[in-house]
Amino acid sequence: MGVAGILALEKHHMTLNPRIAPALAAALEKKGYAALTEVQSAVIAEDADGRDLLVSAQTGSGKTAAFGMAMAPTLLGDDTNFNMPDLPMALVVAPTRELALQVERELSWLYGEAGGRIASCVGGMDPRTERRALERGCHIVVGTPGRLRDHIERGALDMSQLKAVVLDEADEMLDFGFREDLEYILDAAPASRRTLLFSATVPRAIADIARRFQKDALRISTVSERGQHADIEYRALSVAPSDRENAIINVLRYYDAERAIIFCATREAVNRLAARFGNRGFAAVALSGELTQKERTHALQALRDGRARVCVATDVAARGIDLPGLELVIHADLPTNSDVLLHRSGRTGRAGAKGVCAIIVPHTRRGRANRLLRDAKLQAEWAEAPSSDDVRARDRERLMADPILTEEVDEAMKVDTDALLEKFTAEQLAAAFLRARLATLPSAEDLLSGPAAQNERPERKPRENFKASVWFRMSAGRKAKAEPRWLLPLICRLGHVTKREIGSIQIGESETRFEIDAEHADRFAKALAENGGGENNIRVTPDDGSQMERAGPNDGPTDARTPKMRHREKSRHRETDSDGYPVSRNRDDSAPRSYEDRKPHDQRERDGETSGDKPRYEKKPYAKKAYWDKKPYGDKKPYEKKPFGDKKPYGKKADGDRPFKGKPKPDFDRADTPVGGDDKPWEKKPRADKSDWKKDDKPRRPRADKPAASRDDRPAAKARPAGDLTNPNARPDKGEDSSWARKRKPAPGGFKKKAGGYDKPAGKKPGFKKDGAKPFEKGATLKRKPKG
Repeated sequence: MGVAGILALEKHHMTLNPRIAPALAAALEKKGYAALTEVQSAVIAEDADGRDLLVSAQTGSGKTAAFGMAMAPTLLGDDTNFNMPDLPMALVVAPTRELALQVERELSWLYGEAGGRIASCVGGMDPRTERRALERGCHIVVGTPGRLRDHIERGALDMSQLKAVVLDEADEMLDFGFREDLEYILDAAPASRRTLLFSATVPRAIADIARRFQKDALRISTVSERGQHADIEYRALSVAPSDRENAIINVLRYYDAERAIIFCATREAVNRLAARFGNRGFAAVALSGELTQKERTHALQALRDGRARVCVATDVAARGIDLPGLELVIHADLPTNSDVLLHRSGRTGRAGAKGVCAIIVPHTRRGRANRLLRDAKLQAEWAEAPSSDDVRARDRERLMADPILTEEVDEAMKVDTDALLEKFTAEQLAAAFLRARLATLPSAEDLLSGPAAQNERPERKPRENFKASVWFRMSAGRKAKAEPRWLLPLICRLGHVTKREIGSIQIGESETRFEIDAEHADRFAKALAENGGGENNIRVTPDDGSQMERAGPNDGPTDARTPKMRHREKSRHRETDSDGYPVSRNRDDSAPRSYEDRKPHDQRERDGETSGDKPRYEKKPYAKKAYWDKKPYGDKKPYEKKPFGDKKPYGKKADGDRPFKGKPKPDFDRADTPVGGDDKPWEKKPRADKSDWKKDDKPRRPRADKPAASRDDRPAAKARPAGDLTNPNARPDKGEDSSWARKRKPAPGGFKKKAGGYDKPAGKKPGFKKDGAKPFEKGATLKRKPKG
């Protein structure tokens, strides 16, 4: 940079503030800054030089440029420009993607004269592109907590040379659940860095983070020194619950703002309102969390370029978004708390500009709206939503003040204007001009009239009886579990009335009658017609005076008890007489009749008392029939046995007479089967001759023909001799020539020639086990092998 450039920078530097870096002063002058805001002057003061800062300032006060100027001395030092980019020197953390991209744009033009390079790392973008930008080198990194932590964990973001960390909208990041990510990022940063915390409010959680991660922080607050949102005009518009969307259309038409933003509570409401406004002719875009980052960026860019004039958004876009020229903020749904109200409203009235904030308040939510305004320490003007007549009157005012009507006629257009005046009258030309102008504007909506809007809550007076009332009938009774706790809100919602305008409610078995104050009956009927005459399956019609079907013994106010419980309670306290008997309500004389007053049955019969028109029953005497009245036995026919010959002879039945369709059995003998058939005549087989059967060649031992002896008749067993233990072929009770010795197998490995071949090799006898000793030797043990 030459000497002339340096002198120009110093001139701009002296114009704003001598403590601003010359390169930044030149950028501010080029952007059109004539003076610094209060928070910008406070962060570059002498006592804030090089210290950690905890700043709370109202929205739209220029906090982005403020922390950009605050960290410039730390990043630049004594140099005028930045050196070649390498590792990042500063890190800015923002809660939302839109705010992070906005901060990147602000810092780009602020540090453009100094040669600063800014990189962004936000969710929804390609992380590979961000890693390549970090590898090429940058001076400042701006991003969201989640994406920054991801780059740190993967080693793509090196913070070893970091000199400053800025947390923008720190309270909102805690509300979004980024506390863990923030602590991780601050722990990974060098301990010698500067930490700057900027927020609209400083709750307790922000103060705890400041005590943990900041050293000797300077507290700067500009909120209490001037009124909160002093450049914003707050208007609370009371509308009927069903007219909320129509009221928003009329507000947009009444103010005719160049740029407006409408806040809704849910994404579904955003999509519905954006679609309806687009159909009505408004240039509207939607902004919600379900959109991709590319779609959200295009929506905001369309609003900045003027291609769209209305933005319908959720609270995601309420923090930090700077839309130049935003003149109108509409709260379609009430905010959840006062902080959300301030952040939403802060999108307008920024940097000294004026703005309007309209809060749409249904009749049933007036108390909540008052609490929100009181907690936010705001004063709002209560009024009704603009009607269609108000919108047309405002259009007329703008038309008369349009500068196009006061411009001089050019010579090139004079020929055409003279031709039009010769052919058409002035009235026709004016009407054509109005039609062409109104064709581009959406039409206004007719709203239902509601209760008079009041700035202060009226004193509650005791309720008085209605002087005159009108009855209505509802198709819901005790059978539909109708109860006053849900009938009363339903009536208020359908007719746009309050509970003070509703009188008696009579619940019948299948329908309900209720009365409305006569002064509000016409308005109730009109609102009822607008809502289709009811809700869901419940219809409300004017009462025709017919008798309503009562609910029987359970008629009356509904309570938490069931009809059975109420019946038990009533029966528990039934009226009884002195003797303890229940008193009948159907009789005129409820006292019981004494026993003496009753007539016996025979006395009543003698007096001729009867029951109604039915004659008295006369009992006939019993008379035994005479013996000769019976029929004689001789009149009966004698039993005759049918002769055997009357039976039909047995014959073959036809196949069709059989009850089944199976193959009939043959009615002839098997021996009569024709030759050549499959069946053969049955013949008895002769017995086989068993004389030639031979089981084996061994001689059989003849069986003794003597009866088996009993246990007592058996002879005693003889004592066995000890035998010769030295001879292995001899058994103790047998000799060497015994059968046991003959049957013993030879020694292992040997074979004994037999007549039929060779015997099996000798081995241990199955079922016995030898424990190392020779058989039948002293000390040997024989164990029988267990079965199975």
